[in-house]
Amino acid sequence: MWICENLSVSPEGRLTFAGQDTVILAEKYGTPLMLLDETRIRQRCRVYLQTMREVFGADALPLYASKALCFKGLYRIMKEEGMGIDLVSSGELYTAVQAGYPLEFAYFHGNNKTDADIRYAMEEGIGYFICDNSDELDAVNAEAGRQKIRQKVLLRLTPGIDPHTHRAISTGKVDSKFGVAIETGQAKEFVRHALALPHVQLMGYHCHIGSQIFEYKPFTDAAEIMLRFLAQMKHDFGYEAGELNLGGGMGVRYIASQPQIDYAANIAGIGKIMKDLCAKLNVTMPRILMEPGRSIVADSGLTLYTVGGIKRIPGFKNYVSVDGGMSDNPRYALYQSDYTVVVADRPLAEADGRYTVAGRCCESGDLIQENVLLSSPRKGDRLAVFTTGAYNYSMSSNYNRIPRPPIVWIAEDGADTLAVRRESFEDMVKNEL
Repeated sequence: MWICENLSVSPEGRLTFAGQDTVILAEKYGTPLMLLDETRIRQRCRVYLQTMREVFGADALPLYASKALCFKGLYRIMKEEGMGIDLVSSGELYTAVQAGYPLEFAYFHGNNKTDADIRYAMEEGIGYFICDNSDELDAVNAEAGRQKIRQKVLLRLTPGIDPHTHRAISTGKVDSKFGVAIETGQAKEFVRHALALPHVQLMGYHCHIGSQIFEYKPFTDAAEIMLRFLAQMKHDFGYEAGELNLGGGMGVRYIASQPQIDYAANIAGIGKIMKDLCAKLNVTMPRILMEPGRSIVADSGLTLYTVGGIKRIPGFKNYVSVDGGMSDNPRYALYQSDYTVVVADRPLAEADGRYTVAGRCCESGDLIQENVLLSSPRKGDRLAVFTTGAYNYSMSSNYNRIPRPPIVWIAEDGADTLAVRRESFEDMVKNEL
């Protein structure tokens, strides 16, 4: 029944995560509570790093996509595991700096970096900007001139791939808000412009086609389009890109009906197609970068809630209310995202009905999941929601003035350690005058 191997049941019949009793952890730290399996995060980093270097060469580098989950302890792990990082804001950059992460391995994303963002990143020694448009490229060039440096950049291009993910997380189509389209001819002019600027050093190209993609072919299609573009720019301008960032987006299993992805096999398959195509196009294989985020942290996370009340409406729905909701996990409200939910106190008990798991916010759309099979939830039970490491805490808010939950590490030796404190009421009002 388990969708991930870090889930099991204790001798007492309670849910365990990373080998630890979730009910005991809920009692120790309170709920809502996010748990993170540190060992699994490190293992996933190593899969990407080792496989990419075996397939693409020793200079290949996975960049952890910080938007999935960002706090200081995570950047320390990325530094220890030799991962690069992908940043999308000055706030993420500041967090990385505070964690002691070396920014020469950091890539700064975003479709609307402000002048202040660009200045701050350069002052901190950012490795690369991934430039989204010509206006940004000009701003980077101008700031680099003021700081008397030559700034490394990649150009974000849209390859025109539709990976059939949710519309809100599909980013590789021509009409995306991100990047410059290859299909329209604008990408070629983007390259021409970058090569003419004195204070930027064009290192290569970037693409990202979307998120939560289970199919293999969209990634190989994107890689082929990008390599053909690389070869065309070599022909047109005599410029052969030295780096190619293929983005992220490989899917993660949230429910049992979704497939388990072999990330190493996917990377190896992409690599074979790219090597064959490079030989055919007479171009050198560029340094390859990827941007895993969800696939690093999603199933390394689990969220625990305490049941407040159960409401049964005969002929309609059964509601089970919990002490969190869209304030700590807005994904169902935004995307109707699938999750697996169990009663942590008795996960193996036979389900007796379907329930809608409702949050505590004053909002009718504040739901975690609908039509979940559960075993007679009662007030005081702990409800566990699986695969919440990505885009839960990072998308959380103080809606209804609800404090954000804490994050607790579970280490390989089973030790549980507070990584992020529970937000207090005082924290929420400290900037108010």
